[in-house]
Amino acid sequence: MKNITLLLLFVTTFSFAQNVKFDGIVKDTTGIALEMANVMAVNQQTKAVDSYSITNDKGKFQLFLNPNSTYNVRFTFLGLKTKNITITTGTENINKNITLTSDATELATVEVVREMPVSVKGDTIIYNADSFKNGTERKLEDVLKKLPGVEVNKDGEIEVEGKKVQKVMVEGKDFFDGDTKIATKNIPADALDKIQVLRNYNEVTNLKGLENNEENVAINIKLKEGKKNFWFGDVTAGIGVGHKEDRYIINPKLFYYNPKYSINVVGNLNNIGELPLTMQDYFKFTGGFKNMMRKGGTNFNVSSNDLGILGLRNNKAKEIDTKFGAANFSYNPSKTWTLSGFGIFSSNKSQIETNSITTGLPNNLSETRKDLATQQTNLGLFKLSSSYVPSTKLHFDYDALLKLSDQKESTSVFSNLLNDIYTDKKQQPLSFNQNLNYYYTLNEKNVFAFETQHLYQAEDPFYNANLDQVPIFANLLTGYNIFQDRNNITQNRFVKTNKLDAKVDYYYMLTPKSNLNVTIGNTYSYQNFDSSIFQILDNQSQNNLTDAKNNNDVNYSFNDVFLGLHYKFLTGKFTFNPGFSVHNYQTNDEQLNFSNKNSFNRILPDFYALWQLKKSETLTYNFSLANNFTDISKLAQGYVFSNYNSLFSGNRYLENSLSQVHSLRYFKYNMFNFENIFANITYTKQVEAIKNRALLIGPNRVSSAVNINSNFADQTLSGMANYGRSFLRYYKASFGLSLNWSEFNNIRVAQDDSESIQMTKSFAQNYNLRFSTNFKEAPNLELAYSYSINDNFSDVFYIDSPSVKLEYFFWDAFSFTSEYSYFNNRNKSNTSKNQYDFLTANIMYQKKDSKWEWKLSGTNLLNTTSLNDSSFDQLGGQSSFSAYSVQPRYIILSLKYAL
Repeated sequence: MKNITLLLLFVTTFSFAQNVKFDGIVKDTTGIALEMANVMAVNQQTKAVDSYSITNDKGKFQLFLNPNSTYNVRFTFLGLKTKNITITTGTENINKNITLTSDATELATVEVVREMPVSVKGDTIIYNADSFKNGTERKLEDVLKKLPGVEVNKDGEIEVEGKKVQKVMVEGKDFFDGDTKIATKNIPADALDKIQVLRNYNEVTNLKGLENNEENVAINIKLKEGKKNFWFGDVTAGIGVGHKEDRYIINPKLFYYNPKYSINVVGNLNNIGELPLTMQDYFKFTGGFKNMMRKGGTNFNVSSNDLGILGLRNNKAKEIDTKFGAANFSYNPSKTWTLSGFGIFSSNKSQIETNSITTGLPNNLSETRKDLATQQTNLGLFKLSSSYVPSTKLHFDYDALLKLSDQKESTSVFSNLLNDIYTDKKQQPLSFNQNLNYYYTLNEKNVFAFETQHLYQAEDPFYNANLDQVPIFANLLTGYNIFQDRNNITQNRFVKTNKLDAKVDYYYMLTPKSNLNVTIGNTYSYQNFDSSIFQILDNQSQNNLTDAKNNNDVNYSFNDVFLGLHYKFLTGKFTFNPGFSVHNYQTNDEQLNFSNKNSFNRILPDFYALWQLKKSETLTYNFSLANNFTDISKLAQGYVFSNYNSLFSGNRYLENSLSQVHSLRYFKYNMFNFENIFANITYTKQVEAIKNRALLIGPNRVSSAVNINSNFADQTLSGMANYGRSFLRYYKASFGLSLNWSEFNNIRVAQDDSESIQMTKSFAQNYNLRFSTNFKEAPNLELAYSYSINDNFSDVFYIDSPSVKLEYFFWDAFSFTSEYSYFNNRNKSNTSKNQYDFLTANIMYQKKDSKWEWKLSGTNLLNTTSLNDSSFDQLGGQSSFSAYSVQPRYIILSLKYAL
């Protein structure tokens, strides 16, 4: 790999040396330098775009051209006339200043029929997709990775200039709103015409300029003309061989777009490890619902009472069988009314095998464990949206999102400390989220916004553990029968939540550069929590543990009424938005036959400041002081199983914690040389935090919730930075790092019931380096290297991960792609270490203008059997190192037909 890197650096240097530089300044007729003017050079012989540039804040452009060639160079700027000039290069650099004018006599007589690869119009960056393709791309993700300033992370999420893209649209219509992964993995690359990056995005035009939208980014895909008003897409079917059983994949993708309506249908059936939607994707799928109370000063989040069913790591497991189907639509009954929505169904059956060792247990014990799990998960998401915008003054919309799932997991655990254990988990959670928004602009000085959101959530986790040994906490469960060959214990839970958020905002424009925002809001939540524990005896009879501390019957209400005031003003290059909110909180929990009520008031300030150093260079500061409240899960005092070796009881007398957050973000995007820099640092301090009071006995623990003294505040300091640059059209490089330091406090309980504060610190570091090429008629390489250090101050874990990716389009019909990644996991003392690697390869054949494509693909060609992971438990001070079995090598032959 070192030799390859040196070779690429040599090629880059050689390319620079062979080019002729053409630079200068672009001005208007008054002599003012024009920033963001587009400059493009078309080779008159090949008719290809050999170079392009966008002027910087001083109007400077810079092109690298072939020597001894003739070019037509086009200069364009929004609002001024396009100018074309012809130049002939020799071997010397050329310097020439250009003046653009609104006078028609300045127009050049030669028309250049080419499109600028990258252009800028206001807050929108427009990429011409074909300019960045090399012939190996098959989906949107493949093209996005080649664009300057754009990245696609391993989860399929799009990041632009360090900001996560919140919405993907196609022809202005939402594409599975609330998730970008379905778009990146399924929209075909050959359908792309333009990719528009919409910065400072706000879909409600009434609030444009009134809110702080600098972090909001959306992407809109413009389709090629042949893809409009026609069905397009493809259908793939493949079969192959693998370990013990045959492999298959069926993957249809159909799309239809016209100005009135659109339909998208995606399907996937396979047993080769392709996961269009993982459990993690399901839980974070927002459906486009926003955090409407983000400026309210209160954090009241409804926790998920799920059973912690295992998620797949890197979409890999011992066996995975997937069935997936999704449909998205948009319909315009009129020019002012839009209906849209989607339905998604996913069914995954997985086998998971994990071998792990845990050190740092009390009495210097260590646990060696083998877990064998079988999972069946059925997930469903359904959304319906209506948006009515009859004029620029009025905006009305309604959204409803339904999430359903049916999850089962059976696990066999073999432990050197606890012998053999068998567990079953079942749950069918449901959530229904809906919002209603109304925005009205009375006149240029007065804007009103009404937003309300309702959440209904029902969860019914069922947990059963069958143990060889009497559980360590059996003495706490009054009525438990310890005289059994097997200890078979079960818990039923049911949690129901109704939560309503509502607020009214009034904006008054004091001046064209300042406004006053008054907010009246309310958050109300009502929850029910029921649970019961019973034991299955050896004779199969049921022993109900009816004591009050073994059961829960709790009702909990939370109410926050607040008034907020914010003042936003612009002065020079600065934007300031200070404010505060005044809250009245009321809580009441009913359990154990009496109520516990609480009421208090609090003032919470916040502050926002933006320094616009240049058009695409900003420094942003945010400060907030917030009250953090727990939901019913930590207030219920009856015992709850967290796991077969973990018992938890809540505390109804918990108080809220107070957190202060400071964040500083720097961003710079230079279109002149396609350089992007972003960095941020965040400090959080939380006092009176809700913590677990834990008694640890070997691998077992009994814990309860408590407020920890404010003298022992939790603190985190995190930062990240990234530098990226594209140059000479063919090269893209980046370097990034992330650092996270944390200090947490918990209460450890000794077996004599004495308490001590357990402070745990950790410092995690991650560094990554990436370099890629994008030639049209030569092989392309992407070299990457990441290095991470996780120091928990009792042990240190290291991971080295170099990777290389090869792409090559040749003979006008063949595409070859291959990716190799290597991982070296180890701890400081080398007592836990492992190396593993993965190699995939694909060769595709498709004649020009043919609708058929053959593909031969191999996954895990080196037949790696497992991957590794390390973790640290900050409560118990325990380190774990695990090996996770993955699917073996398999070869697939598939055929794709494009519509």
